[in-house]
Amino acid sequence: MSSPLSASKGDSGRRPYSIDWPTIGLAGAIYSAFLVTTYFHASIPWWLLLPMGAIIVGIHGSLQHEAVHGYPTRWPLANLLIAGWALWLWLPYGTYRRLHLQHHIDEQLTDPLRDPESNYVTAAQWAEMGKTHRAIRMAMGSLAGRFVIGPIYFGIMNYIELGEALLRRDRRILTPWFWHAFAVAAILFWVIGVCDMPFWQYVLFFAYPGTSMALVRSYAEHRWAQNHNHRSAIIESGPFWSMLFLYNNLHVLHHLEPGLVWWQRPARYREIRDELLAANGGYLIKGYGELARKYLLTRKEPLLHPA
Repeated sequence: MSSPLSASKGDSGRRPYSIDWPTIGLAGAIYSAFLVTTYFHASIPWWLLLPMGAIIVGIHGSLQHEAVHGYPTRWPLANLLIAGWALWLWLPYGTYRRLHLQHHIDEQLTDPLRDPESNYVTAAQWAEMGKTHRAIRMAMGSLAGRFVIGPIYFGIMNYIELGEALLRRDRRILTPWFWHAFAVAAILFWVIGVCDMPFWQYVLFFAYPGTSMALVRSYAEHRWAQNHNHRSAIIESGPFWSMLFLYNNLHVLHHLEPGLVWWQRPARYREIRDELLAANGGYLIKGYGELARKYLLTRKEPLLHPA
């Protein structure tokens, strides 16, 4: 396989396949756990149901990330049918796919005008924000703020975008919502109609904490640097967080070889670790414990983009 320093965009790192069976197996395990846990929710104490729901929805978000990059099949429609069920309720799969692939234009990473996953804002965007909005964005600069406030913030912003798209009749933004509406209706039919779980309970124990878990992954993936390869982090984590994020914590590897499937990332990382650290300027974080110790209540980056 090519050196990470010369890796091209798109299918870099991909091996020939039609169906990736490990990812199919992962999807089956996630949906099985979801169906069993929701069906028997009344028999599970809340202190156990909460982490179970958070993990199921959190790892399903990681499965959606794999589907965006072409797994478990070569066919986008099949990947939509396999991974496009919005267990976290708020974000259409098609919207996520469009925004995330735009995010993978590495030269634009962290640019708040061109990178839709940037955690920075411009001075003009800051000036347009009201006091409450500014306070929320400042609070979300800490890991705890992103974990607690992030799901409702991004959910509200997503529905504001939907409202604006309806007024403009913007088909590019509206089209993914047709599948999303069907998927959410099916999920809620199962959860509320079949499992007799109240909507608030599903949000509290599944959708909200699952989104929070996904936001932990994206909290420290990028920082501003002049060299765009230096903007992507490596977080060397233990088996729990690594599996929850499907090894996307090895984030510079993912950006340099975006076609490399999740279960091949650990071996590939061990193979070229020194090259990757040279490629990303040594941007290494020793686990999510270190991240929490440093930034649980403290901003990791300035809100205004340094450039």
